[in-house]
Amino acid sequence: MFTLPDVVPWGRSLDEYRRMFALSDADLTRRILGCADGPASFNAELTALGGRVVSCDPIYGLSAGDIRRRIEQTYETILAQTRRNAAEFIWDESIPDVETLGQLRMHAMQRFLADYDEGRTAGRYAEGQLPTLPFENEAFDLSLCSHFLFLYSVHLSEDFHVESLRELRRVSREVRVFPLLELGATPSRHLVSAAARLTEDGHVVSIETVRYEFQRGGNQMMRVVK
Repeated sequence: MFTLPDVVPWGRSLDEYRRMFALSDADLTRRILGCADGPASFNAELTALGGRVVSCDPIYGLSAGDIRRRIEQTYETILAQTRRNAAEFIWDESIPDVETLGQLRMHAMQRFLADYDEGRTAGRYAEGQLPTLPFENEAFDLSLCSHFLFLYSVHLSEDFHVESLRELRRVSREVRVFPLLELGATPSRHLVSAAARLTEDGHVVSIETVRYEFQRGGNQMMRVVK
C-alpha cells in the first residue's frame, strides 16, 4: 500500500486542476485560493492567463533553493512508492507509466520554481497553513485544496479536517477538495463524519464525480458552500 511518513512536495498543472475540480472558464475568472498547493504550476499558469489566484502553503516560508532541495530529496522516493504500488493507479494515454508521471510532475514543479520569487514578491505565494489561514472573511470566491485534506487522513485527525474545511469556507464563498481517498487508494476515514458535521453547521455539502482519475477510484471532489 502507498504510504508516506509526512506531507511531501509534489506539483500538478493547471490542466489537472481544471479536471480535478471541474473548473469552468467562468470559475477561472473568480478570485481563487489554492490551499496547500505546494510546488504546483497552477498559480503560475493561471496568472499568465490573467487569472486572480493566491496560493497558500507553509512551504512558502522557504527560499526557492530550499524548496528545490526538498523536491530533490523526495522525488525518487515518491516514484519508487508508485512503482511498488502501481495497481493503485490508472495508467492511460495521459500518464502511461511511472517515468511519464515523473516527467509531468517535474515539469510542473520547475515551472513553479521559475515563477516562485516573482510570485512571492507579488503576494501570490503566501506562507500559511490550515486550520488557520492569514486571510479576511470571504477574501476569495473559491478555495481549492488539492491532495492534502482527506489524502493524508492517517496523519491528520477528523477534527483537523472539520476545522480546516470551516476555515476554508470562512475565507471563501465556496470550497472544493480533491481527492476524497487517502493514501493507499481507500476512501478517507474522515469523509462521512466530516461531511455530516459541516452539514450540521448549516453548510451545503455535496460529493461530485469529476473527469479525472489517477488514484484508482479517486474521481470525486467535495464541494462546500454556505
